[in-house]
Amino acid sequence: MLGIVVPHPRGLLGVVVPQFGGVQGALSPRVLSGSRGCSGLAEGHVSPALTSCLHIPSATPAPPGPSPQPGHCGGQGQGQWPRSRGAVGQGIFFRLFYPCLPHAGVEQPLWIPRYEYCGGLADFAHRSRRWCAPLLSIAIGSCRVPVSWNGPFKPCSSGYPLIIFSHGLGAFRTLYSSVCSELASWGFVVAALEHRDHSASMTYFCTAEAGKEEWIPYRRVPQGQKEFYFRNKQVHQRAEECVRALRLFEDISSSKSVLNVLHQDFDLSVLKDSIDLTKVTVMGHSFGGVTAVLALVKEPSFRCAVALDAWMFPLENALYPEVRKPVLFINTEKFQTPESVAKMKMLTSRNSQTKIITVLGSVHQSQTDFTFLTGKLASRIFGARGTLDPYKGLDITSRAALAFLQRHLNLREEFDQWDSLLEGIGDSVVPEAPFCHCNL
Repeated sequence: MLGIVVPHPRGLLGVVVPQFGGVQGALSPRVLSGSRGCSGLAEGHVSPALTSCLHIPSATPAPPGPSPQPGHCGGQGQGQWPRSRGAVGQGIFFRLFYPCLPHAGVEQPLWIPRYEYCGGLADFAHRSRRWCAPLLSIAIGSCRVPVSWNGPFKPCSSGYPLIIFSHGLGAFRTLYSSVCSELASWGFVVAALEHRDHSASMTYFCTAEAGKEEWIPYRRVPQGQKEFYFRNKQVHQRAEECVRALRLFEDISSSKSVLNVLHQDFDLSVLKDSIDLTKVTVMGHSFGGVTAVLALVKEPSFRCAVALDAWMFPLENALYPEVRKPVLFINTEKFQTPESVAKMKMLTSRNSQTKIITVLGSVHQSQTDFTFLTGKLASRIFGARGTLDPYKGLDITSRAALAFLQRHLNLREEFDQWDSLLEGIGDSVVPEAPFCHCNL
């Protein structure tokens, strides 16, 4: 691999250009964050940035009752996992992407962090875990994210803006590394959550006392239960987890002690005074997109939201009038329905700063890392590729998001050069949602 230091308006960021293997299903040999080498970028753009995986217990005490037992029916309640008796484990789980200082001996983290996640992906895709999980492990299990693992954080006296990122149904914290590292490379701190509502294909809870892992699998809608009520409960828990992630950064900024039970080498206290908590947004894909919209209602500190191909179904109609802050909906060509877009337009009708654009030639998985996989195995299992070049799709998504965030977080950058994307003006992007292109 090659370590590079590139100029950035805020200083220097460490950059790693990776060399991926050529096995079928491996990540594409280009850097996940596709803007490197592309024309028309603002001077000083750096790609990618640093990442660290954190597993942090909530500071909120558990209510009276039996000890927490994670891994059972999903629910919502002060960061716990309710069940018929007691509550499940508290805490939040996320991977952190942030600007870093140049340093030697860069280590890149695995894209799929544990073998158990391959089994979870197989289950979610309705494939046999017995044969699909080992194949996925062979095909993509050795792929690494082109960032510096636990590298030295680059302090910023003016404070980096903060993004809380929510994953989609059946995903987990690492599957959006391309867009998260892209945004971090422009001077953001991005916390990519892994939700504990049984919507992740797989996750786990780690107790602070014994370090014991308890795995939490994906859960389908129970037979006989209406999907809306099941998913609505999940989306509320997800939004609460986004709020609790923000609370953690507030605790760090207040010099409160925060325990990371994964025992990583990264010291959370270095974030103090380097995150601007007046410039906080929430972002997500699919189920995470509607989670971001709901989080705007639950937490006043979130100033806006970016929703990537949002699945609007789980959100109750009564809450739409309460979404008063701007939302950017970046839709793909092959996913949205008239019913879903009608719900988005309920928000645009109330706020002229809420925008809807559609990226042509894209499919639902185009906004995940799966679109960068090569080989027939990955394409067949995940249906990850549209006709649009994945790197061009990432450019459109990240540039539109950056322009939107500059406008609503009052950033002093040059992201407004991409303001036209917010009106659906540009190559492979159109305003609103043209249903003539949709296959649903």
